Amino acid sequence: MEKKVLKQVGSCLMGHRSLDPCSFLWTGMSRMSTAPLVQEASSDISSSSSVLPFHAIPSTGRNAWVNLFQFWRKNSFQRMHQVMEENFHHLGPIYRENLGFHSSVNILLPQDTARLFQSEGVFPRRMTIEPWAIHRDLRNHKCGVFLLNGEDWRSDRIIMNKEVLSLTGVKKFLPFLDEVARDFVFFMQRRMNKNTRGALTVDLYADLFRFTLEASSYVLYGQRLGLLEEHPNTESLRFIGAVETMIKTTLPLLYYPHQLMRLSDSHIWKEHMKSWDIIFEQADRCIQNIYQECCLGQERGYSGIMAELLLQGELPLDSIKANVTELMAGGVDTTAMPLLFTLFELARNPSVQRQLRDEIHKAEAQNPKDLNQLLNLMPLLKGAIKETLRLYPVGITVQRHLTKDITLHNYHIPSGTLVQVGLYPMGRSSKVFQDPLRYDPSRWMRRDDTNFKALAFGFGSRQCIGRRIAETEIMLFLMHMLKNFQIDTVCKDDIKTVFGFILMPEKPPLLTFRPI
Repeated sequence: MEKKVLKQVGSCLMGHRSLDPCSFLWTGMSRMSTAPLVQEASSDISSSSSVLPFHAIPSTGRNAWVNLFQFWRKNSFQRMHQVMEENFHHLGPIYRENLGFHSSVNILLPQDTARLFQSEGVFPRRMTIEPWAIHRDLRNHKCGVFLLNGEDWRSDRIIMNKEVLSLTGVKKFLPFLDEVARDFVFFMQRRMNKNTRGALTVDLYADLFRFTLEASSYVLYGQRLGLLEEHPNTESLRFIGAVETMIKTTLPLLYYPHQLMRLSDSHIWKEHMKSWDIIFEQADRCIQNIYQECCLGQERGYSGIMAELLLQGELPLDSIKANVTELMAGGVDTTAMPLLFTLFELARNPSVQRQLRDEIHKAEAQNPKDLNQLLNLMPLLKGAIKETLRLYPVGITVQRHLTKDITLHNYHIPSGTLVQVGLYPMGRSSKVFQDPLRYDPSRWMRRDDTNFKALAFGFGSRQCIGRRIAETEIMLFLMHMLKNFQIDTVCKDDIKTVFGFILMPEKPPLLTFRPI
């Protein structure tokens, strides 16, 4: 099998054609019963004698292009999460929105999400990120599971799940994430030792990007990039810049006519294409390194997810490249942001910080056999991550294209409609959460009904394929940081956020770290 894989990789590299492309966490979400929620969702339907038509759903405005102009004029794209919250406040728990080429029905309540889950079918389909798909087509790259649909999506997803989501797969890459988290502590201590005050006050925004890229690269490619060294590799820093540009340029391309932007060779379109090219170049370099190591014929241990997929030979090389590249590109910003928000909330909630530190010490005192068992002994730390993602969801919506007609709030919604769950408004709604603006990780440990309330990674078989990497990466990072540092902040005010395809701080907070 290994010879067959080497031959396949070698023929691509040596030729002149391009290479195309834990169940231990949050188990309640994956195994929950949806029956009570579905019954609740349909109870208000049966109380009415007739179902209302689709066009009767409250709307933000009929003319999609007028709406888009107003959005642009008011600079509402950066406030999209807050605009959505305002719309739910004025229009109720369901409303229609048309913005340029984008048309959706937006919902708020967990019971409506449960109804959506029940109707998603065998091949769930979420919103297509058209600019990403066009890049793959123009560059002759394959699409990964994020962009695929139907049977192609399902066959790739089943194979990827074994290495990325299963308990067996997670156990293999946990030591890699633990190593990088420990190294980040050493990175902070080196900086702290240069400070005569014995403490470090810093904007950690850029450093968290370096950490998440280092961790993602190690897990996916089995390679360290040296980003936590004093002088990091310029190619790796270029990759981080490309990911930031790709995300920044995605948002306008979703709503504006990208065909026109392509024809006019607009700056946004060129930057978007260039950023994806750099991301795929990084994947090419990593594949070449893996191939060269395989050619040495040495006995190999676990060498990351891509090497495992190559050795299994169940997916063609271009599909492996497409899927791992999407994981790499999606795992930098989307993990760095929750880390930053969590550190900020712990800094301004010292009592929660103390409770988490105590939990970590008690868990380690039990001397668990492996990292999997250790993380299982920290329910409050898991709750802290859920609480952060409730208040600051990286993606502000979860979407599904309906595969059949459904009825919500007595309105008929036809098959094919894009339905979006508003995660940011849901997380801050008093109809869903008690005292919603309070940072309270223990709310996830109580006996309250939490079904379809923790949706930052999506739901069902189309939930985020990188969720286990992100969850364990965040847990291990916080565990080691809390063991070694007291985290403080002068500013106790709520952090202002902006939306740029992901939710991020308007201005990163200054945090102070003191050694323990």
